[in-house]
Amino acid sequence: MRAQSSFTREVAVIGGAGHVGLPLALSFADRGLRTLIYDVNRASVETIRSGRMPFAEEGAQEILGRVLHRTLEVEDAPQGIATCKYLVMIIGTPVDEHLNPTFNSIHRAIEQCSPFLRNGQVLVLRSTVFPGITEHIRRLLHDKGIPVEVAFCPERVAQGHSLREFRDLPQIVSAFNPDVLAEVKALFGDIEYVEMTPLEAELCKLMTNAWRYLQFAAVNQFYMIATQHGLDFRRILHGCRFKYPRMAGMPGPGFAAGPCLVKDTMQLAAFSANNFVLGHAAMLINEGLPAHVVQLAKREVSLSDETVGILGMAFKAESDDPRDSLSYKLRKLLTLEAKRVLCTDPFVRDPSFVPLDVVLTEARVLVVGTPHAAYKKLILPASTKLIDAWDHVQRMTAQ
Repeated sequence: MRAQSSFTREVAVIGGAGHVGLPLALSFADRGLRTLIYDVNRASVETIRSGRMPFAEEGAQEILGRVLHRTLEVEDAPQGIATCKYLVMIIGTPVDEHLNPTFNSIHRAIEQCSPFLRNGQVLVLRSTVFPGITEHIRRLLHDKGIPVEVAFCPERVAQGHSLREFRDLPQIVSAFNPDVLAEVKALFGDIEYVEMTPLEAELCKLMTNAWRYLQFAAVNQFYMIATQHGLDFRRILHGCRFKYPRMAGMPGPGFAAGPCLVKDTMQLAAFSANNFVLGHAAMLINEGLPAHVVQLAKREVSLSDETVGILGMAFKAESDDPRDSLSYKLRKLLTLEAKRVLCTDPFVRDPSFVPLDVVLTEARVLVVGTPHAAYKKLILPASTKLIDAWDHVQRMTAQ
């Protein structure tokens, strides 16, 4: 695929220095497409320009070294997008402090980019958006007299494994006419596609994330019920799952967090005029799990006299991303209850964190916040209390 004669590059990834945009840009560049990353985060831009990944992503460092300054360029100003046929925008619609969708970020991005939009370009919205936003952006550009086509093709990969999953998983694609849909499919390459209308695709992405959030909430509620009665939930979960195919997809308990699940569930709730009762219930359950964990710890010891250690502060295992991690909510709650709270994480950089051996030495109460592999086998004194909703740690008693 080569850019049309009026364009010197095939694709720009707007907001392309983050966890969603950078792996996608690397995928394009590695296929030989002349690719531009535009991002206002100057620190991340400089990191990428220096040949280093700003976060952990499987296989990404090798590709970056291969494509940087060859088929990949990185800028912190928008002028270069005028040279690109396709513009993939990684700007979503987050929720505000009242759990309502906010459109400021995507409007601001459109305003910054609009002077450099040209006839013949195709704008592809890639981040999760509130239903109707694709049509809204299309009308907004039309009203400005900007002749750019708009499509919505949501990402649906697991952070840290984006490069592999982009190749292996079907991609949802949508546009307002078949010609643009065909162009977008050509951009993404020879993979499997699911074609939808833009509104269908917007709802599909929200419902996918909401479904996962509901599943986590159900099992977290089961965990709370069992542990409130002093029961071992591991045994109950084993009984539910063991050689019983109807329960094969039942997840385990643990913090359901990160930058997508609760946000997208609340966007779906807002789209339903706040009639998504299951979504609101799931939010209350999942967001309430840290408080339940604190109550379990208080049942074991008097926290006011103890140092408590939190193992893991990222929002998921083997990740360096702390965004919206419930371990931070847990830390706030424990700070009100415990004599001292120590946090550690092998991936997240934070000057307030301490090494794992310090936590294991000084904390009499340990709470697993993130089930990193480094915590799978821990040698702990018999007197150490361990609260592990994940059932992750295979505890070994110190001799």
